[in-house]
Amino acid sequence: MQHLRLLILSAIAASSGLAETKVFSGFTLIDGSGAQPLANVTMIVTDGKITAIGPKNTIKAPIPAQTFDLTGKFIMPGIINLHGHLGNTKGLVQSPSNFTRENLRANLDTYAAYGVTSVLSMGADQPLIFDVRAAQRATRPSTARIFTAGRGFTGKEGYPTKAPGMKGVPYEITAESQAEQFVAEQAANKVDLIKIWVDDHLGKEPKIQLKLSKAIIDAAHKRGLKVAAHIFYLSDAKELVNAGLDGLAHSVRDKPVDQELIDLMKKKGAWQMAATFTREMSVFAYTKNAPFLNDPFFTKGVTPEVVATLGSREFQAKQDHEAELYRGFMKTGQNNLKKLADAGVKWGFGTDTGPPARFPGFFEHLEMELMAEAGFKPLDIIGAFSRRSAEFLGVDKTQGTLAEGKWADMVVLTKNPAVDIKNTRSMESVWIAGNKVK
Repeated sequence: MQHLRLLILSAIAASSGLAETKVFSGFTLIDGSGAQPLANVTMIVTDGKITAIGPKNTIKAPIPAQTFDLTGKFIMPGIINLHGHLGNTKGLVQSPSNFTRENLRANLDTYAAYGVTSVLSMGADQPLIFDVRAAQRATRPSTARIFTAGRGFTGKEGYPTKAPGMKGVPYEITAESQAEQFVAEQAANKVDLIKIWVDDHLGKEPKIQLKLSKAIIDAAHKRGLKVAAHIFYLSDAKELVNAGLDGLAHSVRDKPVDQELIDLMKKKGAWQMAATFTREMSVFAYTKNAPFLNDPFFTKGVTPEVVATLGSREFQAKQDHEAELYRGFMKTGQNNLKKLADAGVKWGFGTDTGPPARFPGFFEHLEMELMAEAGFKPLDIIGAFSRRSAEFLGVDKTQGTLAEGKWADMVVLTKNPAVDIKNTRSMESVWIAGNKVK
C-alpha cells in the first residue's frame, strides 16, 4: 500500500508539472545495508529522493517520467568520505590562498567524478566553506555534499602547523579557557564536527596537552557536537577515548591495539571513524615511480604536469627519508582496523585526501583495495562508506543506503562490486540527489 500511495502521489505531481520523476530499472541493487545484491530492480526518484524501490515486477513506473534502462548494470550508494580536506591544494601546492570558491568547486567535482557523494572536510577550512555549504543545502546539489569541521585545534606550534601551508590554519591553544571560546565560535558556524590534532610527528613537534583536549571535548559535547582526533599512538587513543572522544580519525599506527582500547571504545561508544591507509601509502609511494602513475583511472583526475612531477627523479629524491617506516605503519593500521571491527567496535570510512599527493577520488578507491587487503569483504567495505559513515555523521535518515525516503546519492557500475571491490572503478555514472554528475 505504501508503494502504491507513493506512486500515485508521484504520478499526480509529475503530471501537474510540480515534480521531476526519474525511473531506473533492470539493475542489480547493492543498497549499503549489508544485504545481498538484489537483481532486476526498479527505483523511482522524485525530486531527488527515492519514492519506491524493489523488484521490477512489483513496481509500476509513473507516467510521465524520464526512464533509464540499466539492464545488466549495478547500483551502489555514493561514497561518504569521513576524512578529507577541501580547498587548500592546487596541483601539488598547499596554501590558504588556494581556498577560493572556484577551487572548492573543483575539489568537490573531482570527488564526485569518482563516486564520492559526500566529504567531511577535517579542520583546515576557512569561513567561505560555511557559505558554500549553506547554498548547497538550500538546493539539490549536483556535486559532492559538504560536511565540515571548520577550523581544527592543536597546541602551540603543534602538528600540523609546520607542514607547508598550515601555519595559522588550526587554532593553537594554550589554555582551557581558549577551548571554550574557540569551540563556541565553531558551534556558531554550525560545524558538523570538532577536530583535534593529537600527534608529535614522531617526536618532531609539540603535542597538545591532554587537559586541553579534554577541555575541547567537554566544550563540544556541551553544544551537542562530536569530536574526532588525528591520532598516531595507542596511548593517545586510550586517553582520548577515556576522556569522551567520539571518533579516531586515523588508525592507531605505532603498535597493535589491545583489549583495553577495545573495551574502552565499546563502553564509550567511540568510533574508528576513518582508517586512512592511503595517507601512509602516500608517504612511501613516491620514492620511486608509483604503480598507478600511468593508470587511466588516476590520470583522468589530475593534470599531466602533476603526473610528470610525481614521476621525476627530482621529486622522488625529495621524499621523506623515513618514508619506508610508513609502509610498516600502514600495515599496523590495517591490522588494527580489522581487530577493532572484528571485536564489534563501530567503524566508518575515510582517507585523509586533499593535501598534496593524496588525490581526491582516486585514493578513495585505493583505500577500499587496502581494506580488502586487510581482510574485509566487499559488502563490509561498501557498508563502511555508506551506511556506517552516514550513521557517524548523523544523516542516516536521509543518506547512506538506497531506500525509500532517502536521497538518490548513487553510483551506476558496469561490474559487480560485491564480487570484487575493484569493480567500484567501473563507474558509468554518478548521481547526487537525483542529479547526474557531469
